[in-house]
Amino acid sequence: MRVSWFLSAICLILALTPAQAGPRDDATSGAYRCSPIGDLRQWLDCFYGAAQPVRAKLGLTPAPTTQVQLTQNPPVGNLPPGNSRLRDDVMSTVLRCYAVHEDRQWLDCFYGAAQPVRTHLGLSPGPQAPAMSIPAPVGQRMAQHRVPDVMPQDQFGLAVIPRPMAHNVDHIIARMTAYDFSRFKIFTVSLSNGQVWRQLSGDVVYAHWDKPPGSYMVTISHGAFGSFNLQVKDIPLVFKVERLK
Repeated sequence: MRVSWFLSAICLILALTPAQAGPRDDATSGAYRCSPIGDLRQWLDCFYGAAQPVRAKLGLTPAPTTQVQLTQNPPVGNLPPGNSRLRDDVMSTVLRCYAVHEDRQWLDCFYGAAQPVRTHLGLSPGPQAPAMSIPAPVGQRMAQHRVPDVMPQDQFGLAVIPRPMAHNVDHIIARMTAYDFSRFKIFTVSLSNGQVWRQLSGDVVYAHWDKPPGSYMVTISHGAFGSFNLQVKDIPLVFKVERLK
């Protein structure tokens, strides 16, 4: 089992809003199920097969049966060196596609995300890969709004920076003061520095904390494309989170 791939995939998960859940969520989950496949061309077929839930919703011609079957029962193989990063890039783009409102445009974005793999394999560009379909990474969108290059610790993780900032902060460390879980097992934590963070609903890892909150020391750091990672000391899991307060 390629642990590094699964951890990388976890670190790229972003939020799924309720309005966008359903077929899109199923397609994204299906794409992640392709991860055990070693052969990159076979992985690409599995990735395309994962789009079937959205194709069905749109009334489009079904994806080829062979592709759909790969998604449902992916074979396990050895991943060649260098291919893991390529797949990570594809999946990080797929997660950014959730910013697209229309399902048809989302599907185009999903297919367009695979273009780096098509290029690596020497395949022609996909017909459903318009460049404008793929939203810019969060970091790029923030840069367009002239977000300053530095931030004080109390603003770490906030989407809006309200005042000039004095120094860089690349992570925070604080003790947990409270935590609770939603009915979907999504956690919200309060920290000793007054900040409140919530796990993103699209995350694929669940916390199983059962000790008093003060038992847990938390580190929150920057993740891919403007996201944030939460880790608890001595627990080898990475959670995707957003700051609420």
